[in-house]
Amino acid sequence: MKLLEFIGFRILVAIFSIIPFWSLYIYSDFLYFLFYYVFGYRKNVVIANLKMSFPDQTEDEINNICKKFYKHLSDITLESVKSMSIREKALKKRYVIKGQELANKYFAENKSILCLTSHYGNWEYGILGTNNSIHHQAIALYLPLTNKYSERYGLKRRKRFGMKMVAVQETKSIFNPPPVLPVAIIMAADQSPSNLERAIWINFLGIETACLHGPEAYAKKTGMPVMYLKISKLKRGYYSLEIEELLNNPKKCEPNQITNVYFKRLEQDINEQPEYWLWSHRRWKHKINK
Repeated sequence: MKLLEFIGFRILVAIFSIIPFWSLYIYSDFLYFLFYYVFGYRKNVVIANLKMSFPDQTEDEINNICKKFYKHLSDITLESVKSMSIREKALKKRYVIKGQELANKYFAENKSILCLTSHYGNWEYGILGTNNSIHHQAIALYLPLTNKYSERYGLKRRKRFGMKMVAVQETKSIFNPPPVLPVAIIMAADQSPSNLERAIWINFLGIETACLHGPEAYAKKTGMPVMYLKISKLKRGYYSLEIEELLNNPKKCEPNQITNVYFKRLEQDINEQPEYWLWSHRRWKHKINK
């Protein structure tokens, strides 16, 4: 079954490799119709998350954000398929990297950096486009797929422009032995933690939220300056990624400070354009014990 799934995915990638970008969004409009109106893909989860995060919004306002989210979800779903074959020239046109001078300053000082990102905008284009835009060797942490055929193929395609991919279970291998040259470690820090005993609890979007402990733990242990990768959707099919500095000396931070600073910055982006965050994941499936 997994082999058949992989073959089907490869056929889809081959088809999307030859269709022009303008037609991609015709298919995306149809996918939106299926996601939202026909199958209602995780619509209960999306609506519940939006209502918890924006309790002052009316029913119509929540539904409006919901529809915009599904239109964006449809776009990034097909853009992710297209990313398997996109050429570097087209990628640079559609995904602009800003703030490289900040990262390169730390490279000149022989310092590695920790880059915290999120499931906002188009993160797959970011995996492809970041490494060749900075002097550091970029390393993205990822969750392995259960389908090993798709896993091998996906890793090969995502690494083709220089990004190094490391499974989250092997994070320690980045530091032992220490890298010869400075690296930029990229973590999607907005995921729900699997280990609640080590989770950091904060107030995020007005909700008590369990957060991954890893980003803060590694920042404090290594002293790496902490960056925020701000992703913006400029218009349909076009994005920018801007490197911002959150904290330059994490070893001096108070407990939970790094996590709070990161989520406050993410919260700002979500409040400005909520439709571009991944509302379909079960972000608040864990509840704090009081």
